[in-house]
Amino acid sequence: MTAKLRTMSPIDDRLYVERLYATENKIADTLASAAEAQAEWRPVPVAARAALCTRAVDAFVDSIDGIAEEITWQMGRPIRFSPIEVRGCEERARHMIAIAAEALADVPLDPKDGFHRFIRHTPLGVVFTIAPWNYPYLTAVNSIMPAIMAGNTVVLKHSAQTPLCAERFAETFTAAGLPEGVFQYLHLNHADTERVIKAPEVKFVAFTGSVPGGNMVETAAAGRFIGVGLELGGKDPAYIRADANLDHAVENLVDGAFFNSGQSCCGIERIYVHEDLHDRFVDGVVDLVKGYTLGDPTDPETTLGPMVRTSAADEVRVQIDAAIKAGARALIDPAGFPAAKDGTPYMAPQVIVDADHSMDLMVEENFGPVVGIMKVAGDAEAVKLLNDSPYGLTASIWTADEDAAVAIGDQIDTGTWFMNRCDYLDPALAWTGVKDSGRGCTLSALGDEHLTRPKSFHLRTNV
Repeated sequence: MTAKLRTMSPIDDRLYVERLYATENKIADTLASAAEAQAEWRPVPVAARAALCTRAVDAFVDSIDGIAEEITWQMGRPIRFSPIEVRGCEERARHMIAIAAEALADVPLDPKDGFHRFIRHTPLGVVFTIAPWNYPYLTAVNSIMPAIMAGNTVVLKHSAQTPLCAERFAETFTAAGLPEGVFQYLHLNHADTERVIKAPEVKFVAFTGSVPGGNMVETAAAGRFIGVGLELGGKDPAYIRADANLDHAVENLVDGAFFNSGQSCCGIERIYVHEDLHDRFVDGVVDLVKGYTLGDPTDPETTLGPMVRTSAADEVRVQIDAAIKAGARALIDPAGFPAAKDGTPYMAPQVIVDADHSMDLMVEENFGPVVGIMKVAGDAEAVKLLNDSPYGLTASIWTADEDAAVAIGDQIDTGTWFMNRCDYLDPALAWTGVKDSGRGCTLSALGDEHLTRPKSFHLRTNV
């Protein structure tokens, strides 16, 4: 009997989706058809690709209500926020379509008598995208849309928690008239995912997920000499300088820490506040967090949903308890959140002070609704603490001094440096990480370069 993928909803722990995992024959047929389709898709002009992909985006947005509801049931995000992901996916997709013609255009060289020289962006072939559950569309579209626009074909393996997202992508591309085989998906277990990475048809792997997952991808791809893009974890910090707009910082950092129940690779997990503002900042954060409503995410009044599963919530609870035992203080009384219950994925948000870097809470990714806050004396101490992490996805500074922001940003080991904002991906900017946050690049014109290879044309014309 073929094994089944079973998605349990974090809302009430009942079975929400059940699918058969792909068989060996299904996997082989999918990869073969993707390679065959790529040979026919590659010569299609960029303008024609753009027209098809634009129709796919239109079809996707037309289904916003159904897609939003599925997001909520699959991973627990409050329904009042799920449509935001659909709109964000639309924004990124349309931007990547719009920049493709220029980003993929031949690169001319200075004239040279008797020669015509240029560099062409050549598609790689079959791109295998492995997407996570926490932002199931935003993470997947980062590689899917530019890969297709660049002339590749795509096979998507989505998280077992959000399998309907893969099917929705397929539906919208089919509705748009994308040629058969250009986009496909497979429901795969871990072992078969590794086998697909090793398959000769696959020429690039785009993975978003955990550091252990990234290690698996690199190990499986070793010796194949193919490209691997890894967008992994984060322990993203914020630094509040003495000249920061305090109200703005409080509002935006609370959202950056607790949106999506803290389940974001670029969410705020640690905050360093100048000693002149520390106490007032903490008071503002606590007041705002106490205003959240934890509960059933299908209720439009809910602002904080469950974590994706009980085991994930338990890991966060362990981090919090360990920090408290080591001398930190928790400022939120869980009794103020009646829906929070041990043994369930529903957990109260938490704000921790008197923490330090001897505690896992301040150095290890928690991926949950908790943030640690530390007092600092100034820029030098903040820089040291911001860099004291194995991760480097994003970091932010909150200040009125742009020159200081740039100067400090040059000292921080991070892929993205924000001033007075956080937890956002601008599709015009490169999305990348350093250290254990991964390697490679998506978004912006630079992202297209990772999904193509340069091919030099050196043509002698004076013979």
